[in-house]
Amino acid sequence: MHTWASVDVPRLPGEGPPLRLHDTSTGRVRPTAPGREALMYVCGITPYDATHLGHAATYLAFDLVNRLWRDLGHDVHYVQNVTDIDDPLLERAARDQDDWVVLGMRETALFREDMEALRVLPPRHFIGAVEAMGEISELVGKLLASGAAYRVDDAEFPDVYFDSAVTGHFGYESNYDEETMLRFSAERGGDPERPGKRSPLDPLLWRTAREGEPSWESDLGAGRPGWHVECAAIALNRLGTQIDLNGGGSDLIFPHHECGAAHAEAFTGVHPFARHYTHTGMIGLDGEKMSKSRGNLVFVSKLRAENVDPNAIRIALLAGHYRSDRAWTSGLLDEANARLVRWREAAALPAAPPADELLTRLRTHLADDLDTPRALVAVDAWADRALERRGTDGDAPALFRDALDALLGVRL
Repeated sequence: MHTWASVDVPRLPGEGPPLRLHDTSTGRVRPTAPGREALMYVCGITPYDATHLGHAATYLAFDLVNRLWRDLGHDVHYVQNVTDIDDPLLERAARDQDDWVVLGMRETALFREDMEALRVLPPRHFIGAVEAMGEISELVGKLLASGAAYRVDDAEFPDVYFDSAVTGHFGYESNYDEETMLRFSAERGGDPERPGKRSPLDPLLWRTAREGEPSWESDLGAGRPGWHVECAAIALNRLGTQIDLNGGGSDLIFPHHECGAAHAEAFTGVHPFARHYTHTGMIGLDGEKMSKSRGNLVFVSKLRAENVDPNAIRIALLAGHYRSDRAWTSGLLDEANARLVRWREAAALPAAPPADELLTRLRTHLADDLDTPRALVAVDAWADRALERRGTDGDAPALFRDALDALLGVRL
């Protein structure tokens, strides 16, 4: 699966402090410490609808991580999946009398267009579950052979499940109690009531073929994979046994990231799978989480069709902290547009006050768990000074433009 076009990232003078990020597994903001190569896996879309602002906010947050690590000199190896076979996709295709393959391809293409418009740096590998089917089934087979997985005693549908007790660490990533895990499992695609499982929390690895459903041949028999093992296989085969960051929205904390980490750790014996598990807050509209099930979505493509500048969308989403649950309003977009106009006016000046201190502040704020609200205030303050008092530094406007481009992804 091909990714989207990249953009040139200006190289900035000097260097900022190491990036500190919140880690869900410890509940603390801790320094990230990648080596020369920084390894990041961010869970991608299930392409049964267009990219909404909740998606966009998540991918913008990890785009900032990508940009900050690059600014620190790391070679960022970023991988993202596409869950192009799963129950929600099949259900939407059946509802709309659409072909599930065509639906997935169409929405994935639209997602790529939205990410490119928002100037999100593309992953090095953008992998669909369908194209990775061989490696996913291979991982399931190895987990089964090692005793970390088992088949349920069901003559008709002997599905393969993961034994959640096998690593001894299950639950460390989310830190949820069993009652909460069971509730989220039932709400988020799990089947805690399935007879024959060793534990209600054991996640599906391989679903035996059912009539009327797509399936793939493998040594496991015809079927298709569970959701979580898809990401485990794709990440392990491209990033190795331990990664620097596993990211996504807060609704992926459990069961998706908990189970994916358990699959990887059971296979490799390396704990933890990720040194940081970082999650973004939810974007709401009219007092409710923005989600496909509620039908209260604001789509990036619709805003673009209305000629909204993608840089303004980016600024509006960065106005809130990435970990906070927050509301989308038309006022946010109005404020972002006003900021963009003022920043562009400042960037067009022939000379301005020195921008070195602004660059330092941007790096410092963003390194502090991606504190974009404070970063935007710092940009506002510099632009105000530049427009009100001008300045004599002829290089400052260019440094201002480059800093916003490289660190915030905003093009002036």
